[in-house]
Amino acid sequence: MTASITPVVVRLKLSLLRNGLRQSGGRRAAYIASAVAVLLFSALQLIGLIALRGHEHAASVVVLLVAVLAAGWAVMPLFFPGGDETLDPTRLVMLPLRPRPLVRALLAASLVGIGPLFTLCMLAGSVVSVAHGGVAYAVGVVGAALALLVCVALARAVAAANLRLLTSRKGRDLAVLSGLVIAIGAQVVNFGAQRLGAGGLGQLDGPADVLKWVPPASAVGAADSASEGSYGVALLQLALTAAALVALLLVWSRHLTALMTAPDGSTLQAADSTARERTSTGLSRLLPAGRTGTVMERSLRYVWRDPKTKAAWVTSLAIGLIVPVFNALQGSGSIYFACFAAGMLGVQMYNQFGQDTSAFWMVAMTISSTRDAYVELRARALALLVITLPYATLVTVVTTALLDDWPKLPEVLGLSFALLGAMLATGAWTSARFPYSIPQEGYKNVAPGQSGLAFMAILGGMVASALLCAPVIAGTIWLNVSEGGDEWSWLLLPVGAAYGAAITVAGLRMAAPRTARQLPEILTAVSKG
Repeated sequence: MTASITPVVVRLKLSLLRNGLRQSGGRRAAYIASAVAVLLFSALQLIGLIALRGHEHAASVVVLLVAVLAAGWAVMPLFFPGGDETLDPTRLVMLPLRPRPLVRALLAASLVGIGPLFTLCMLAGSVVSVAHGGVAYAVGVVGAALALLVCVALARAVAAANLRLLTSRKGRDLAVLSGLVIAIGAQVVNFGAQRLGAGGLGQLDGPADVLKWVPPASAVGAADSASEGSYGVALLQLALTAAALVALLLVWSRHLTALMTAPDGSTLQAADSTARERTSTGLSRLLPAGRTGTVMERSLRYVWRDPKTKAAWVTSLAIGLIVPVFNALQGSGSIYFACFAAGMLGVQMYNQFGQDTSAFWMVAMTISSTRDAYVELRARALALLVITLPYATLVTVVTTALLDDWPKLPEVLGLSFALLGAMLATGAWTSARFPYSIPQEGYKNVAPGQSGLAFMAILGGMVASALLCAPVIAGTIWLNVSEGGDEWSWLLLPVGAAYGAAITVAGLRMAAPRTARQLPEILTAVSKG
C-alpha cells in the first residue's frame, strides 16, 4: 500500500482541481486567466534571466532572486491558508497512513500547480544565467531540483506547523493583513530599485555572498561555484541544500504526526476554561472612570481583537512610518512628510459606528441625549489619541533626525497636531452623517451598495480637514518666507496643539446632536453588512 500512496494522492489532487473548475464558469475563467498571466510573466522573467548570462553581477542577482522566492513560499501559507485546500492533511486523518509515506505523497502532489511551475522557470533561468560548462549545468540541474523541493517543503512545513491556527477564525483573520505585507513589500521594492538605479547591481554582491550559503539560494550558488572551477565549494553548497530539505521533511513529518494523532480543542472538555474567572486587566485601571473609560477600553479592545480594525490600524501605522522615513533615507524627502503619519491615523476616526457593525444597537441603547452622544464620541476620540499622539510625535522626531533638520521640528509637530485635530473633528461628524457597514467576512471594507457613501465620507472629510488646517498652514508659510520668521517658528507647536484641540472639541459638539437624533438611521446603515 505504501508504494501506491504517491500516485493516488497526485491523482486525487488533479481530480479535485478538475472537479473544482467544473463547478462554475467564472471559477474556470479565473483559473485559466491567472495561469496564462503567470506563464507569460514566467516566460518574460526567464528571458530576462537568460539575458543576464555573462554579466559580472548575474550570480548576485539570481542568488537574491531565489532567496526572495523561498521567503515568498514561507509566508504564503500564513496569508493564504485557503489557497490549496486539497492538501489539508487533516482530511486524511481517518485513513491508515504513516507519516513518512504521506509526506512523500503530499510533496509530490504539491509540485502540481501554477506556483511550482513559476518557481521552476525562475530556477531554470537562474541556472542558465550563471552556469558555464557541462559540470556547472549538471550541478545546476541538481541544484534547481533541490531548490524547488526545498521551497515546496518549506511552505508545507510552515502550513503544517500552523494548521490549527490557520483553520481557526483567528487564523483566517490573519489573511486580512496580507494587504499590509503587499504595501510594505511594494515600498521596499521601490526603495531597493531606486538604490540599485543609483548605485548599480554591484550593491548586491555583499548580501549575495552571504545568501549563497543559505538554502535554497545555495543551490544556485553551487552552479556559479562549479562554473568557476570550485567543485568542492559547489558540492558543499549542494549538501547544504540537501540537508535543509531533509530537515524540513523531518519537521513536516513531526507536525503531521501531531496533527493526525493529537486531539484539538473540539475534542477536549471546556469545563476548565469556562470555570476560570476573568480578572480585570491593567488597561481599565489606567483609564478614566465612568462612561469615558468604558468606551475607551472598548475602542482599544477593538483595535487589538477585531481583525478588520486591527488590519486598518496596522496598515496605517506602517504606511505612516514608511512614507516619510523611506523618502528621508532616499535623500529626496521633506520633513513635512512626517505629517503623513497623523493623516493616516486620523482616518481611523471616520465611520466610528460602522466598526461596531450590528452590535451598535447595544451602544445606541445607552444614548438618550446629546450629552450621552458627546461623551461617546469624545471617548472614542481619546482612545484614538492614546495611540496617535505619541506615534505621530515619534515619526516626526525620526524623520527630523534622518534629515538632520531639527529647527523645523516644532512647526512640523504643530502641523501634525492641527491636522490630527481637524481629522478627529471631521471624522466625528462624518461618522454620524455618512455611516456605512463594514462586512466581517472577506476582504471588503464596505458593504455592497455603500461604496459611494464611504467615498463621500472619506474624501469629503479629508478635504474639509485640509481646509480647517488652512490657518496653521498659512502661518507656517508666512514664518518661512518672512525675514526673521525662523526665530518665532517654535510658536507653531503650542499654536498647532491648541488649535487641534479646539477644533476637535468643536467637531465633537457639532456631531453629538446629529448622532443623538439619527440613531435609528445609523443603526440601519451599519447593520447592512
